Amino acid sequence: MTAAGFAWRRLPTVDETTQRALAGVLIDCVAGGASVGFMHPLSAERARAFWRGVADGVARGERALLIAEDAAGPCGTVQLVLAQPENQPHRADLAKMLVHRRARRQGLGAALLRAAEAVARAEGRTLLVLDTIDGSDAERLYRRLGWQSCGRIPDYALMPHGGLAATHVFYKRLAPEAGPA
Repeated sequence: MTAAGFAWRRLPTVDETTQRALAGVLIDCVAGGASVGFMHPLSAERARAFWRGVADGVARGERALLIAEDAAGPCGTVQLVLAQPENQPHRADLAKMLVHRRARRQGLGAALLRAAEAVARAEGRTLLVLDTIDGSDAERLYRRLGWQSCGRIPDYALMPHGGLAATHVFYKRLAPEAGPA
């Protein structure tokens, strides 16, 4: 699918070349201050190791990975964590939505989020949950696209360049995907 000069797709597998490219997106986001579980400076090896783990989860069907590309290559990504406890087969966690600084403020985040919601519906998921840094651009995006706040946790995580930050927890109910008539 495409949006504003970007093409996105769900990856059924994640090869080494894609892992290296996504490591570059992750490193850029952390360097730019995104609180996504890593501290600055993030080494290329640490970033590649993270994506190797994601690739393993995709191969096992535990994660859905979507990437967005522009003329320069991968510039955004989002994951759905599909592997949930036995009593929660109806939900998924939205994780690691990353947009390279070169692609920000062009609608890519919203396009990735909508794509993730569509994939979740196709996977039979009717509830998504996520957390994001309180007061961030991402928080504003989630609110704008209809996600509901269910609380704020103070001093939840360190920011990549230091200092504690609160996180905001959100959820979104999804209508089930309509089947053939």
